[in-house]
Amino acid sequence: MTEHTRRNVLRGAAAIAAAGGLVGTGDGSQPAVAAPLETATRRFPFLEGAFKPVTEELTAFDLPVTGRIPRELNGRYLRNGPNVLGLEDPRAHHWMLGEGMVHGVRLREGRAEWYRNRWVRSSQVAKKLGEPYPGPVPPDDFPNNTHVIPYRGRILALQESGPLPYELDDELNTVGTYDFRGTLKGPLTAHTKYDVHAGELHAIAYYPTWDHVRHLVVDPTGRVSRTTKIPVADAPMIHDFALTEKHVVILDMPVTFDPAAAERGDIVPYIWNRKHPARVGVLPRAGGAGRWFEVDPVYYSHTLNAYEEGSDIVIDMTNFDAPFYVAGRGSAGPYGADTARLDRWTIDLRHGRVRTKTLDDRPQEFPRVNETLVSRRHRYGYSAAAADMTLAYLTADGNPPDRAFSNALIKHDLLRGTSQVHRLPRDAAASEAVFVPSDPNDPKAAEDDGYAIAYVHNPDRGASDLVILAAQDFTGEPVARIHLPGRVPLGFHGSWIPDA
Repeated sequence: MTEHTRRNVLRGAAAIAAAGGLVGTGDGSQPAVAAPLETATRRFPFLEGAFKPVTEELTAFDLPVTGRIPRELNGRYLRNGPNVLGLEDPRAHHWMLGEGMVHGVRLREGRAEWYRNRWVRSSQVAKKLGEPYPGPVPPDDFPNNTHVIPYRGRILALQESGPLPYELDDELNTVGTYDFRGTLKGPLTAHTKYDVHAGELHAIAYYPTWDHVRHLVVDPTGRVSRTTKIPVADAPMIHDFALTEKHVVILDMPVTFDPAAAERGDIVPYIWNRKHPARVGVLPRAGGAGRWFEVDPVYYSHTLNAYEEGSDIVIDMTNFDAPFYVAGRGSAGPYGADTARLDRWTIDLRHGRVRTKTLDDRPQEFPRVNETLVSRRHRYGYSAAAADMTLAYLTADGNPPDRAFSNALIKHDLLRGTSQVHRLPRDAAASEAVFVPSDPNDPKAAEDDGYAIAYVHNPDRGASDLVILAAQDFTGEPVARIHLPGRVPLGFHGSWIPDA
């Protein structure tokens, strides 16, 4: 049997194009089907509209602004996402495998100094752009497209299930892979959790040939100080996880690796596996035996945050109803049975059960919290509703509800059970909103004393704006709209990287 590395998965995409377009259904109960040879009448929503890839790397200085940029915002807002490069056949594409492109705006003293967008220079991207790739090619090399985070003065572009992080410099040029001073042996994750109180970076890493997942702890010296292997069946996809002050929470859901799909060259060889039990694992952060709790199957998408409350662990997260087809159904991206919603799961450690509750059933994704509260109790969360994303994720034979056509940014008050919605115009697709504290060094500052910032498509200009909202006046006019010279396609995750 072929070793199923990310590189082999990517090779499978080329084989699909050559073979006339075999596309896996993403459903373990059905065989692969042939895609139509004629693509002129087919829709590929992840290559169109708000998802349409950009074709150039741009650099622009002294960006025009409507409103006033808060002078305390000194740093860079960066966001990563798939931006396919050199695609010859849409049938051989899946959105989540597009080459990573990081979009960034530099703010200083009330000015928007620059905008840049740059592809992450993996060996494949360097070759496509006709550039040299320095040094040997690492195993499972990939232009990481999912997240970009600051870590101890570095900027890291992240991906799950194989590739090392790629380090970028302050102007988004690729420096090279980063392995935490030689201590990272194997994959990391796209969704690390940084506990500012402990100075620790945590990850749950998975890989298609492993019979386990790994909990990794990077200590305050910047080294992987502990690796714990947790046995799991069927090689599940574990895209995100949750961290509390004392525990690590693993979400083991029925999206699993399918060796047969990999052998026949499916673009994304992960299926909805009805035979795989849905469960939640709770492990002590300090090490030791964990506990597992069965839950009804869903596809969790992202965790907002988690914390302890007595003998309970509370997790806020976005979920899709079962089944969820990561590999899609010929659409070049994933499909869900319904729209994503914001849920709360409470793990009752004393009685050994999990209580679930829907907090907000409006379509929304990419929940974020004030990052200083990761693993501690939070009150507020921020999420995005983008009509293009909601409609692209819905099943082909579904009838989308009216609410699926909304564009908005949402602030949740999870203490009062209320929300505020900053509504956006039609075709003004919003990316993830990241919270930036007004003064991260003020221990007395209110949790929502700061700004929510997001890239939002401006249909009047045919380009994007970086929108800055005052979190305590969330429904009011934006504090500032920074007008970018081009589009920022809908993508994944980003971070505010303050000046040192």
